[in-house]
Amino acid sequence: MTYITGDTHREFSHVAAFCDTVDSTKDDVLVILGDAGINYFGGHKDSKLKQKLCNLPITLFCIHGNHERRPGSISSYEEVDWRGGKVYAEEKYPSLLFAKDGEIYGLAGKSCIAIGGAYSVDKFARLEKNLGWWANEQPSAGIKSRVEQRLAAENWAVDIVLSHTCPMKYIPREVFLPGIDQSTVDNSTEEWLDSIEDRLAYSRWYCGHYHTSKTIDNVRFLFDDFLEFN
Repeated sequence: MTYITGDTHREFSHVAAFCDTVDSTKDDVLVILGDAGINYFGGHKDSKLKQKLCNLPITLFCIHGNHERRPGSISSYEEVDWRGGKVYAEEKYPSLLFAKDGEIYGLAGKSCIAIGGAYSVDKFARLEKNLGWWANEQPSAGIKSRVEQRLAAENWAVDIVLSHTCPMKYIPREVFLPGIDQSTVDNSTEEWLDSIEDRLAYSRWYCGHYHTSKTIDNVRFLFDDFLEFN
């Protein structure tokens, strides 16, 4: 089985409870729509969490968010083949997989493209507190080009989009954090996703990032809920 959920931010107790509920195994896959937070601190803290997660009876497949390091920038990761695309994986933690932006994967018989990244509205607060923030949190020009080239090769048609943030037109403004001056927020990723969404034939678009659960048209936001992927 394949399941999907939203941001976890290093908190996986509800994931463990879900695994118990559905009696999952390592053959089952849980898609996390960014901000899993597994690669955040580096060093022992992350290693301890990874070992704990590898004991869960499920395989985690994580989209890149904006509260975590890109695994491609971490020397212990290598690219391996998985479900028709490339993923980042570590030999010590084979059930923790991280999507490569622009790759298309076969999940539950569906073609699914991964498009991670977003802008952190808490960037300056994290920097002031010496918490993790990474300048490559949003997709680069190279990543954007790779995504568009891959979609063009698919004649701009896939079954599913798996992204962290959403196209600009679908931003759930009702959940904006108070005290954030929205004129200072960089929406370039959402604007680019808008241009993707306008051209793309797809059945469903799943995203996280906004810590809400709702559906608008064919775009589904997930947070702490779990869906069967079908």
